[in-house]
Amino acid sequence: MTRLVVPVRYPLTRHSRATLESAIGIAEEESADITVLHVNLYQESRRVTRTDLKRAVERSFGRLPRTRYVVRRGFMVEQAILDEIAAEDADIVVIGGKQVSRWRRSLRRLLGDPNIEDFLKRELDCTVRTV
Repeated sequence: MTRLVVPVRYPLTRHSRATLESAIGIAEEESADITVLHVNLYQESRRVTRTDLKRAVERSFGRLPRTRYVVRRGFMVEQAILDEIAAEDADIVVIGGKQVSRWRRSLRRLLGDPNIEDFLKRELDCTVRTV
Protein backbone atom coordinates (compact mmCIF):
# COMPACT_ATOMS: atom_id res chain seq x y z
CA MET A 1 0.00 0.00 0.00
CA THR A 2 1.36 3.42 -0.97
CA ARG A 3 1.21 6.06 1.78
CA LEU A 4 1.16 9.81 1.01
CA VAL A 5 1.62 12.52 3.66
CA VAL A 6 0.55 16.12 3.07
CA PRO A 7 1.21 18.77 5.73
CA VAL A 8 -1.29 21.66 5.84
CA ARG A 9 -2.06 24.71 7.93
CA TYR A 10 -5.27 25.20 9.88
CA PRO A 11 -7.42 26.99 9.13
CA LEU A 12 -6.75 25.91 5.59
CA THR A 13 -5.05 28.69 3.67
CA ARG A 14 -5.27 29.17 -0.07
CA HIS A 15 -1.82 27.57 -0.33
CA SER A 16 -2.80 24.62 1.88
CA ARG A 17 -5.90 23.99 -0.23
CA ALA A 18 -3.81 24.08 -3.42
CA THR A 19 -1.26 21.68 -1.92
CA LEU A 20 -4.03 19.36 -0.73
CA GLU A 21 -5.73 19.45 -4.13
CA SER A 22 -2.45 18.37 -5.76
CA ALA A 23 -1.95 15.67 -3.13
CA ILE A 24 -5.43 14.28 -3.79
CA GLY A 25 -4.65 14.06 -7.51
CA ILE A 26 -1.31 12.36 -6.85
CA ALA A 27 -2.98 9.92 -4.43
CA GLU A 28 -5.53 8.98 -7.10
CA GLU A 29 -2.75 8.44 -9.69
CA GLU A 30 -0.68 6.34 -7.28
CA SER A 31 -3.59 4.55 -5.53
CA ALA A 32 -2.23 5.94 -2.27
CA ASP A 33 -3.73 6.38 1.16
CA ILE A 34 -3.50 9.98 2.36
CA THR A 35 -2.44 11.34 5.72
CA VAL A 36 -3.40 14.99 6.14
CA LEU A 37 -1.12 16.46 8.79
CA HIS A 38 -1.32 19.65 10.84
CA VAL A 39 1.19 20.64 13.52
CA ASN A 40 0.08 22.48 16.66
CA LEU A 41 3.06 24.42 17.94
CA TYR A 42 3.66 24.21 21.70
CA GLN A 43 4.49 27.92 21.81
CA GLU A 44 1.11 28.92 20.34
CA SER A 45 -2.08 28.73 22.35
CA ARG A 46 -4.25 27.45 19.49
CA ARG A 47 -5.07 23.76 19.68
CA VAL A 48 -6.52 22.30 16.54
CA THR A 49 -8.16 18.92 16.91
CA ARG A 50 -8.24 16.07 14.45
CA THR A 51 -11.99 16.68 14.09
CA ASP A 52 -11.40 20.38 13.28
CA LEU A 53 -8.91 19.41 10.59
CA LYS A 54 -11.15 16.72 9.08
CA ARG A 55 -14.17 19.04 8.95
CA ALA A 56 -12.17 21.82 7.28
CA VAL A 57 -10.80 19.48 4.63
CA GLU A 58 -14.19 17.90 3.98
CA ARG A 59 -15.82 21.35 3.66
CA SER A 60 -13.34 22.14 0.89
CA PHE A 61 -13.07 18.75 -0.83
CA GLY A 62 -15.91 16.55 0.36
CA ARG A 63 -15.36 13.19 2.00
CA LEU A 64 -12.00 11.75 0.99
CA PRO A 65 -11.80 7.95 1.00
CA ARG A 66 -8.64 6.31 2.38
CA THR A 67 -7.72 9.48 4.23
CA ARG A 68 -6.39 9.79 7.75
CA TYR A 69 -6.20 13.06 9.70
CA VAL A 70 -3.35 13.63 12.13
CA VAL A 71 -2.58 16.54 14.45
CA ARG A 72 0.85 16.50 16.06
CA ARG A 73 2.38 18.84 18.63
CA GLY A 74 5.89 20.18 18.44
CA PHE A 75 8.22 23.14 18.83
CA MET A 76 9.29 23.05 15.19
CA VAL A 77 6.86 22.35 12.37
CA GLU A 78 9.59 20.86 10.22
CA GLN A 79 10.68 18.34 12.86
CA ALA A 80 7.10 17.27 13.58
CA ILE A 81 6.54 16.72 9.85
CA LEU A 82 9.71 14.63 9.57
CA ASP A 83 8.62 12.59 12.60
CA GLU A 84 5.20 11.89 11.06
CA ILE A 85 6.71 10.96 7.70
CA ALA A 86 9.03 8.49 9.44
CA ALA A 87 6.21 7.11 11.63
CA GLU A 88 3.99 6.60 8.59
CA ASP A 89 6.85 5.13 6.56
CA ALA A 90 5.54 7.42 3.81
CA ASP A 91 6.25 6.69 0.17
CA ILE A 92 5.30 10.17 -1.06
CA VAL A 93 5.35 13.56 0.64
CA VAL A 94 3.57 16.49 -0.98
CA ILE A 95 4.68 19.90 0.23
CA GLY A 96 3.79 23.35 -0.96
CA GLY A 97 6.32 25.83 -2.26
CA LYS A 98 5.79 28.02 0.81
CA GLN A 99 6.65 25.06 3.06
CA VAL A 100 9.86 24.47 1.10
CA SER A 101 10.83 28.10 1.69
CA ARG A 102 10.22 27.72 5.42
CA TRP A 103 12.29 24.51 5.55
CA ARG A 104 15.04 26.21 3.54
CA ARG A 105 15.24 29.07 6.08
CA SER A 106 15.39 26.63 8.99
CA LEU A 107 18.03 24.42 7.41
CA ARG A 108 20.07 27.37 6.18
CA ARG A 109 20.77 28.22 9.81
CA LEU A 110 22.26 24.76 10.29
CA LEU A 111 23.64 23.71 6.92
CA GLY A 112 24.33 26.80 4.84
CA ASP A 113 22.29 26.87 1.63
CA PRO A 114 20.96 23.33 1.04
CA ASN A 115 18.89 22.12 -1.87
CA ILE A 116 15.83 21.36 0.23
CA GLU A 117 14.27 18.86 -2.18
CA ASP A 118 17.51 16.82 -2.35
CA PHE A 119 17.90 17.02 1.43
CA LEU A 120 14.35 15.76 2.04
CA LYS A 121 14.64 12.98 -0.53
CA ARG A 122 17.91 11.81 1.00
CA GLU A 123 16.74 12.06 4.62
CA LEU A 124 13.23 10.70 4.14
CA ASP A 125 13.88 7.87 1.69
CA CYS A 126 10.67 8.69 -0.15
CA THR A 127 9.47 10.70 -3.11
CA VAL A 128 9.04 14.40 -2.40
CA ARG A 129 6.66 16.32 -4.63
CA THR A 130 6.77 20.10 -4.36
CA VAL A 131 3.66 21.89 -5.63
